[in-house]
Amino acid sequence: MSKLNNKVAIVTGASKGIGAAIATYFAAEGAKVVVNYATSKDGADRVVKAITATGGSAIAVQADVANEADVNRLFAETNAAFGPVHILVNNAGIYQYAPVEEVSIAAFHQHFNINVLGSLLAIQAAVKQFGTAGGTILNISSEAARTPLPTGSVYSASKAALDAMTTALSKEFSGRNIRINSILPGVVETEGSRSAGFIGSEAETRLVATTPLGRTGQPEDIAKVAVFLASDDAAWITGEKLSVSGGIYGL
Repeated sequence: MSKLNNKVAIVTGASKGIGAAIATYFAAEGAKVVVNYATSKDGADRVVKAITATGGSAIAVQADVANEADVNRLFAETNAAFGPVHILVNNAGIYQYAPVEEVSIAAFHQHFNINVLGSLLAIQAAVKQFGTAGGTILNISSEAARTPLPTGSVYSASKAALDAMTTALSKEFSGRNIRINSILPGVVETEGSRSAGFIGSEAETRLVATTPLGRTGQPEDIAKVAVFLASDDAAWITGEKLSVSGGIYGL
């Protein structure tokens, strides 16, 4: 039996990369998936087309997760199409690396508005739909939250804040049958990491050399863990911050 059969899942920032892989794997496990995107409609439509072509159920819904009205509309459209949501994956996020002297106020607020506030707004909306049956929340954090790299101070701080939210809410949700966990990817090959010039760079080579499993991660490495944490297989797991990084954590 499929692990997520008939579950309704929203995956934010799912038009590409890790989000697209999670949406695809969720659908393969029987979930009805809402592929959220902010600007990349073509990308979201491609993910939906790939899912429906193999018999899965998915729709694309545009919403800026940092905008409360957009988030409320995202959940309303989800409910209209599939019913109340059971699973929320907060994957939408940005990352910019810059020396501290070059960090702008606008860049600081953009990181926290999307990576932290956006996740908070989505969680608030999800909890309203979970009801007494409860639900599952996954925050896609980053290994940078606890092993920050030079020039990544603001990005790392935003992801550390997201992890703190995971811990706090796991306790706040006590007795409500709501599980919340963070996934902390290591270096993953995505459209973003390629366009940023990281894939194929000396920095990637150095990091891979210090990674026990000796390779850069792929989006499906994260998606498979997301399926597990969203499923009943993880029914007794909450408040965790799980590193999916090839073993680089703690080095």
